Amino acid sequence: MTNLAICGLLLASLIPSDCTRTSVGLIPINDLGTGAYLGQYTGGLYLNGSNFMPAGHARIGRGRAVSVRPLDASGNPHPEGRIVLLSIGMSNTAQEFSQFMTVAQGDSELWHNRLTILNGAAGGQTAATWDSPDDANYNRVRDQILTPRGLSELQVQALWVKVANAGPTVRLPNSNADAFNLLQQMGSIARALKVRYPNARVVFFSSRIYAGYADTTLNPEPYAYESGFAVKWLIEAQMRQMQSGQIDPTAGDLNHNTVAPWIAWGPYLWADGLTPRSDGLTYECLDLNNDGTHPSPQGRQKVAQLLMDFLKSSPHSSSWFTVYPPGDVNRDRTVDDTDLAMVLEAFGENCRGCPSDLNGDGTVDDIDLSETLAFFGLRR
Repeated sequence: MTNLAICGLLLASLIPSDCTRTSVGLIPINDLGTGAYLGQYTGGLYLNGSNFMPAGHARIGRGRAVSVRPLDASGNPHPEGRIVLLSIGMSNTAQEFSQFMTVAQGDSELWHNRLTILNGAAGGQTAATWDSPDDANYNRVRDQILTPRGLSELQVQALWVKVANAGPTVRLPNSNADAFNLLQQMGSIARALKVRYPNARVVFFSSRIYAGYADTTLNPEPYAYESGFAVKWLIEAQMRQMQSGQIDPTAGDLNHNTVAPWIAWGPYLWADGLTPRSDGLTYECLDLNNDGTHPSPQGRQKVAQLLMDFLKSSPHSSSWFTVYPPGDVNRDRTVDDTDLAMVLEAFGENCRGCPSDLNGDGTVDDIDLSETLAFFGLRR
């Protein structure tokens, strides 16, 4: 932990939050659409103001997700092996993921007999402590979290990453803004993950929750909000590189066939205080500890549920996270005639989120049909 991070944490524990700051007047990125923050930075979680992943990137991610399978400690497929889902990040991440693990323990829909969920995040471990494969954090995770459980780095196939910096002082659009620094660090983190966890198939990045109640300099607004743009730009950098071959000068090489895993948004967590997001998400003062920066037990539960809902529903995680195999439209743990009939009945419909839209692109089409046929007869 850096001296700056330690000072920030100590200060945060002493100064109460300001519960009058129920809004900072910023529009969540997923509600911003084609509008632009500061007139320069287009919204939407993905390209062109959209919250939906481009088809090509989604298709590759679906393939990576389907390839996730139980591995032994040597990284070889094995029916008695494990699928490790690991978190990476700082104190907020550690607190939220700890609550997520508690929620997961009692959920019968998860593939518990194959899935191991582990919390690698820790207090004070800012982005700079994860951006090299030689960072001590990775040895800590290996020696204190994986090895004692009889697991290896080769069994880590999915990760949730949520990182930030302590004491940011430069906001957008300055060329030295923390969001640009964070983008560079996250690019390095993605490459470090590929080195330490060579079998990582899917990596989900999330940005911070609302920090408008914060009365310290640890990581207040607008830096919590602007961290969302760093995540957005990171993912866009990978997609653009895979399309054009051009490497983003800030994020660096993110080729998901060589130096980095496939990356995408996890749940987008920011909302403008008590101003409801389009999906109703808000943050009240009670969702944060006294520092207005770290989530309270109530806030941790909110984030944990958002992450749980995401992993259960995303076509890039549900196949390895839940007991339901790919193509299991009616959720009976078997891909059979009933599932095929449901896909054919809905064929051609625009119904994002409906059960027959297996790849989550908003349309029931040949992709969904081929998914059902590919796993026909599979049972769990």
